Amino acid sequence: MKIHREDTAILFIDPQNEVLSEKGLAWPLVHESVQENHTIQNMERLFRTAKAQGFEVFISPHYFYPTDRGWEFNGPLESEEAKLGMFARAGVLNLKDFDGSGADWLQVFKPYIEDGKTIVVAPHRVWGPETNDLVLQLRKRRIERIILGGMLANMCVESHLRELIEQGFEVAVVKDATAAPKHPDWGYGYQAALINYAFLAHAVWTTDQAVQAMEHAQL
Repeated sequence: MKIHREDTAILFIDPQNEVLSEKGLAWPLVHESVQENHTIQNMERLFRTAKAQGFEVFISPHYFYPTDRGWEFNGPLESEEAKLGMFARAGVLNLKDFDGSGADWLQVFKPYIEDGKTIVVAPHRVWGPETNDLVLQLRKRRIERIILGGMLANMCVESHLRELIEQGFEVAVVKDATAAPKHPDWGYGYQAALINYAFLAHAVWTTDQAVQAMEHAQL
């Protein structure tokens, strides 16, 4: 997979406190994977390189609003998110108590995300981008290739990978710029994700490889 600055974007899924901060509700399940992969440090390297090299950066966040409590059915992880109040927002147009909450960006990423240039799309409501405007925003900017990272490896990242491939994009996953839960009953999601990345993605890179590709990309 060869990338070009004019038609390649970096996409991060859920770079939020809930899954990356020690105070996040998912931290007990994800912290081992985050620390083993150096996920936060690697995501920051990708942010920094993307900005320095002039690549578009997209964020696909996860939010839940009070009205979502009216959902009549959920999958296993959705049920856990609802019960714990993960990614909770006070309302679609309400930022009360947002700053520093689980739904907020991890502090180290804020300078990159809040620079007035990063494209934050509408929140995805389950796992994939079918429920937000990511594909529209990419198409409007004539983006054809994606460098993908973020959280969680086997859920939202993989779901975005699958849909973007179906939509005709070329996608490279940065395998150490993501992480996944180690669940006592369901298993280690990161291992499952790596297997599926190998079968599905157009490239599976380390952060070192992604940075090198961006630094040597053609205009």
